[in-house]
Amino acid sequence: MLSEQGKRWWNVNVQSLGSKEHFLKYAGRYVRRPPIAQRRITYIGERSVKFWTLDKKLGRRVNIECSLEEFIDRWSQHIPDRYHHSVRYFGLFAPRSLNQTSATVFALIGQKQRPRPKARPWADSIKADFGIHPLLDVEGNRMKWVRRLAPQKST
Repeated sequence: MLSEQGKRWWNVNVQSLGSKEHFLKYAGRYVRRPPIAQRRITYIGERSVKFWTLDKKLGRRVNIECSLEEFIDRWSQHIPDRYHHSVRYFGLFAPRSLNQTSATVFALIGQKQRPRPKARPWADSIKADFGIHPLLDVEGNRMKWVRRLAPQKST
């Protein structure tokens, strides 16, 4: 692979990007759907990177530390080759076929398909994310819709 890539023409624009942390944050913004979210990277040092991941067996967050080389090696495996495109879902899980095949798949494995959960109301979502209920006034009373005021015409 290296000898093949060595024959290619490379246009390298070298510029100072500051620290390794600055470079990883910069590159993470421009990679399409990076394999690890920037918020999960907790530490970037001279020789190592720390990030958290969800361990499905333990059912909790686990901190992982690896060398810079190992981190970039793991990350680069997710970057598609030139002229290759990312495929998000395929086969049974493709959006087009999921509606047609899901009932059959559940019947084959002998499980009952659970109903889709109701969407969370937007006010509850704001409360959960920011800790402030958007429909309560300053005194703690629940606001209600009264009417819409039409914009005033300028004379």
